[in-house]
Amino acid sequence: MVRELLSAEFPAANQVWLDYHGTIGEPEQDRVFAVFVGKRIVSLGRCRRHPDGSMEVDGVFTPEECRGKGYARMVMAALVVACHNDDLYMYAVESLEGFYARFGFVPIPEGDLPRPVRERYTWAAGNMEGAEVRPMMRKAGL
Repeated sequence: MVRELLSAEFPAANQVWLDYHGTIGEPEQDRVFAVFVGKRIVSLGRCRRHPDGSMEVDGVFTPEECRGKGYARMVMAALVVACHNDDLYMYAVESLEGFYARFGFVPIPEGDLPRPVRERYTWAAGNMEGAEVRPMMRKAGL
């Protein structure tokens, strides 16, 4: 089953994300989507609304032992349907560009990202190839 989490369920998501850069969900600004097998979260994705109103997709993560079963596809499908009224931005791992393209994301110049999204990767200092991430966008309404 895949669904959007209630804010009371964010701590369970945060436990799964411990293995993914310590990502956490913040109920005030995030929509978090999860795939469940029984009561266990087996995949997550987050859509964060930044103070300027821009929406960033990140935190798409499936624990290693749960990979290869299509769970990330399920999370992304639910996320893009629920958040389809907004332009969605992301930094995609280069090797996953094709995966995100299936959900309507297209590569864009780094300068086209909203400032709050861009600022998360200032450490790359314009060297997106060296960082192995690709700026991408999905237009609202797709």
